[in-house]
Amino acid sequence: MLHEISPKVYHVEYHDVTPEPNDTVIIFEGGAVYYRDDAGVVTFPKFGELTNTEGVKFRYLFAIDDERFFMPDVHNTLPCNAPEGYAKQDGGVFRIANPRHLAFAGITAQQLNQWYNSRRYCGRCGAENGHSDTERATQCPKCGLIEYPKISPVVIVAVHNGDDLLVTRYAGGPYSRYALVAGFAEIGESLEDTVRREVLEETGIHVKNLKYYKSQPWGFSSSLLSGFFCELDGDPTITVDTSELSEAIWLPRAEVPPLDNSIALTAEMMDVFRQGKELR
Repeated sequence: MLHEISPKVYHVEYHDVTPEPNDTVIIFEGGAVYYRDDAGVVTFPKFGELTNTEGVKFRYLFAIDDERFFMPDVHNTLPCNAPEGYAKQDGGVFRIANPRHLAFAGITAQQLNQWYNSRRYCGRCGAENGHSDTERATQCPKCGLIEYPKISPVVIVAVHNGDDLLVTRYAGGPYSRYALVAGFAEIGESLEDTVRREVLEETGIHVKNLKYYKSQPWGFSSSLLSGFFCELDGDPTITVDTSELSEAIWLPRAEVPPLDNSIALTAEMMDVFRQGKELR
């Protein structure tokens, strides 16, 4: 999956440091990011390549092995321009870009950039936000409110009935392949209750014997995905919620498509079922 970058190691600990010449800087503009793409291989600029950085503040993001990543602070009044040779491109390329650890770095940085931009001002008193010196958090200099990066819990659910898997297609949007039932947890709701509610709301199906599979950080929607396998409980008749889905069917194991990508929890869980390895 996208975050699985072994043998490289992702270091999430926050440090209040300034960039050095060999540190990597990820520069955003709106929903786009600057990088060099050499036949699908992503390269981000190094701090030493940047010019006119006097007076520009850089925010430490994280490290992968010994490579440190920064971005221009959202409170900068001076622009930070990418060096020649780095083009502004859509961040969606991180789904397919290589090397994998830089694709993961890019989408994680994008998630943080979006969060920092949404927290430029305090949500309680409206003052311009500052940043904590000790942790990855905004801290209002006026009222003291501390906020941490937004992470939304989501369930991914593989419902099986013998050798049939409940698969769906989303209503609208660019993704048209088979997927699994998925949804955000609500306030005061456990992940297990989210599984039961989402499956029932989207397909009219009741489930039992929930088994946790694994989790995945998913920066494209600032989410933390939790995968569950479970079994049909009762009537297999499907009632599709057409506001969410264009289709929901029971797909025989032999007809489940082979794994088409290695980045997403949904694809991995479908392939686990295809190979007869689902949790029981």
